[in-house]
Amino acid sequence: MAFLGGTQAASADEGNPEPDSAALELRARNAIFAVDTDTQKNYDALRAELIKQLGPVIVVQNDDRGGLYTLIHNGEQESLHPVSEIFELAKSIAHAPLGIYSIIAPYLNRQIPNLPSSAYLDQHDVDMVAFKGPRTNGWISPLQAFGTTLTIARQQLHNAHMPQELKDSSTQILDAALRFINESVQRGSFDMKSFESFTGGLNDAIGTNVRYATRAQIDGVEGLMKRWRDKVGKEDWPGLYIVVLSIWTTSAPNQNSIIVKQFMDPAKADSHLIDLPTAQLPSDPVFVALDNVARIVQDNVAAEMVFPVDQKLADALKGTEDLLAQEILHQLACPYQSKTAAKKAVSAAS
Repeated sequence: MAFLGGTQAASADEGNPEPDSAALELRARNAIFAVDTDTQKNYDALRAELIKQLGPVIVVQNDDRGGLYTLIHNGEQESLHPVSEIFELAKSIAHAPLGIYSIIAPYLNRQIPNLPSSAYLDQHDVDMVAFKGPRTNGWISPLQAFGTTLTIARQQLHNAHMPQELKDSSTQILDAALRFINESVQRGSFDMKSFESFTGGLNDAIGTNVRYATRAQIDGVEGLMKRWRDKVGKEDWPGLYIVVLSIWTTSAPNQNSIIVKQFMDPAKADSHLIDLPTAQLPSDPVFVALDNVARIVQDNVAAEMVFPVDQKLADALKGTEDLLAQEILHQLACPYQSKTAAKKAVSAAS
């Protein structure tokens, strides 16, 4: 019986050979990876539930109308644009030079002339923007089409019931833009010098439009924030989170962030005002904002519980800093020390 048993064991071993070292390593590493996979799954589950508990939160999506504002409080949402149309009217006219630039930029000559702004232009940037060059006149038709848009706006200015000063500055901008378009089309050419001659004389007029847009935005947002502060109440308002979503080019500082910050609890404004730059504005800004606030809130608590004796690591976990950032900076600053530490770690593990 002992002989038979031994034979059976040997046969089993032959049918199921021991896995080689590579397979064992793969199995071990997958088991370790599973720790983080399950951690992420549980972290996501907590965040999904926490989103339902958040409030008060104000979400601001920057847009052409001065910002779409949403208040989330006690399970209810209220969304509106608080800024008057003067904001959009003033900015629309002020954007005319940028509209012209957007059409002609690909057809610029890549050689930068000696102009006041030349020292601030990066040659490589110019090379990339002027990707078609001046050898083709493909710019004429779209520029004429934009000129038609500007002409109609110019004809309708008196019906828009804008303040006289804003109407005057807008007239100046549109007239100058139309002159540039007509002269460029007639010549069949343009260059940086002719464009800067056109825009250089509009500083004061554009400044007036900016001033009116700014005043409209401040008045609209301040009025809404005062109403919402009364609605939320003195007890809940200090815990307010505000998330401002904007494209990167308008994110630091963002105009809406500047206005709303003055209404927040001064002790919490720096940590509870979240500027969230995005490549493109999201289709569901409220969800994106709440998803980020949930991460922030749960990390605030996790940081102190996971790193109770290391405030530096705790601050990194609950802030914008990556946990590895300081160690990466340390190792990059002193690569010899880092290599020595790595060798010691390998030796100790052997």
